[in-house]
Amino acid sequence: MTFKRRLVVAFSIVLLVPLFLTSISFIVIGNYLTSTGEATLRLRDYSELTDNLQAYGEMTDSILRRVYEDIGRDPDVLEDREYLAGITEELQDRNSFILVRRGAEIYYTGNEGAAQEIFDQLPEYSGSSGIGTYGYYMGSADELVKQLDFLFADGAEGSLFIITRVITLVSHKFLVSMLLAMIIVLLATALFLIEWLQKGVIEPVSRLNVAMRNIRDGNLTYMLPTTENGEIGDLYQNYEDMRLRLKESADEKLEHEKQNRELIRNISHDLKTPITSVKGYVEGLMDGVANTPEKQSKYLQTIYSKANEMDRLINELTLYSRIDSDRIPYNFHRINVAEYFGDCVEEIGMDMESRGTELNYSNLVPPDTRIIADPEQLRRVVNNIIGNSVKYMDKPKGRIDIRILDEQDSIRIEIEDNGKGISARDLPQIFDRFYRTDSSRNSAQGGSGIGLSIVKKIIEDHGGYIWATSREGEGTCMHFVLRKYRENTDQDESVEAQAEVIDTE
Repeated sequence: MTFKRRLVVAFSIVLLVPLFLTSISFIVIGNYLTSTGEATLRLRDYSELTDNLQAYGEMTDSILRRVYEDIGRDPDVLEDREYLAGITEELQDRNSFILVRRGAEIYYTGNEGAAQEIFDQLPEYSGSSGIGTYGYYMGSADELVKQLDFLFADGAEGSLFIITRVITLVSHKFLVSMLLAMIIVLLATALFLIEWLQKGVIEPVSRLNVAMRNIRDGNLTYMLPTTENGEIGDLYQNYEDMRLRLKESADEKLEHEKQNRELIRNISHDLKTPITSVKGYVEGLMDGVANTPEKQSKYLQTIYSKANEMDRLINELTLYSRIDSDRIPYNFHRINVAEYFGDCVEEIGMDMESRGTELNYSNLVPPDTRIIADPEQLRRVVNNIIGNSVKYMDKPKGRIDIRILDEQDSIRIEIEDNGKGISARDLPQIFDRFYRTDSSRNSAQGGSGIGLSIVKKIIEDHGGYIWATSREGEGTCMHFVLRKYRENTDQDESVEAQAEVIDTE
């Protein structure tokens, strides 16, 4: 549930629930007081709780009728103060009192102070023996008066008044009960809202706080349940996304550090052998071991070869650092496929001939086919793939086939050898950084293990993709695809724009 909806529900609860429960309380308390007769006014129904005049009339009429009947049986009954005290006691809980007037004086009253205030305003003796009702306004309250005229035993004129203030007619017990009920209703509503907000807002935020402390302390495995809805659910999901990103970043950092250590070990191992060889041959020259021009030439040729090997390793390390920061310097051009790969094969062929390796080349694309590529980096791709083929060649008669195939909007380059091949287990991982199928890292093969990862990076930066197929004992084929250049197409414009951006880094 969203916070906005929670606030609407909370407002509705605060407004409607107390009103509903108070109404229920009114009904329940009213029924109880009516059924038990414990109300101050001896309630019989709800009209007596709300209609004070009606309740007063019914109450005082019954008392006056009884007094009227008692006078008929005993004319001197109102001269009996014990009788009057009994009526006073009966009216005491009803916020009423009696006043008996003899002539122009107060003969008896149940409330001296109130009697003195109202005495001068009481109606005169009417001379009839009936019951009269009068209303007076005294100060800030309405005084309702019932009057019964009679004659004392000595013939003096007398009047019995029952006086009640209208404002006090509502049951005192009813008011107290309703007040307590309203307090209970408000407390219950408040407790319910507190519990609801506690479970709906405070507890989820507290759980999120615990999760954030775990993140602060480096515990990236602490998970939050995502069963919540609304803003809380979104917050939990955002936390989980952040945690996964941080964990992924931390794992990548650990893997990167591991790869760097592996690179240093590989480079150190691969540099150790040529450096040792160079030192040995230099010492041989210095000590005069190479005492003939032929030996000296052989020693110098070996030193030169080892120096080139070290230079290649250092270049790989430099290029790796650029790959790691995505800052390979590209200089894209529109290249004719046939001319470019023809030159590459001619350049590589001389080296292959010296190694005794057969090189076959076939171009099946139209002569005017062009691509957008960096000639230097694309040559690095071809050289690295062929270098791997030569490195892992285990046949007396090596063979490398280069094929350029036409695939409508793209070209596919295949470089296949007849070497020892790659196992199905290793094949999916050969493009990973530092992955080497030759775990022994013998000096004859060497390598830093980043050659094919560089190849993959360069091809992908050209907008292409690369994969390999292989059969153990028979050889390996590398396939990579590059898009053709088309005149006046949005796609080529975007490729050239991307090329310019990469070239400026």
